[in-house]
Amino acid sequence: MSKNKIIIASIVAAILVGSITGCYKTTTLLVVAPEVTTEVSFSKDLTPLLTANCAKSGCHSGSVAPNLSADNAYNSLVSGKLVDVANPESSEVYLWLTGKHSPAMPLGATNNPSNINGIMLAWVKQGAKNN
Repeated sequence: MSKNKIIIASIVAAILVGSITGCYKTTTLLVVAPEVTTEVSFSKDLTPLLTANCAKSGCHSGSVAPNLSADNAYNSLVSGKLVDVANPESSEVYLWLTGKHSPAMPLGATNNPSNINGIMLAWVKQGAKNN
């Protein structure tokens, strides 16, 4: 085989290998939350977001833990050890919201609806108060 044919065959093989392996998903997209620097109120800021995005029928409205319905969300998050005020970025709830745990939450929603990730992280950083 001539030198040109070997070069062309090598290029074609490299393209085929690259296109086949390029279609394989090996990572999950992590959603970076815009930082929230204002005080976050659990009842005024987080509860409406959890109700709209998480506490839906068949999800976290009581049928799937944690129960994130308005009356139960705070206790479910705190007593369920889903928040870590010492290491907010390691909080289980934040890991689920950002896609570091799979599947990313809220399930089936657009990535980071209404900046739920940033608001949740700010709330945990501020001490996860029941306010």
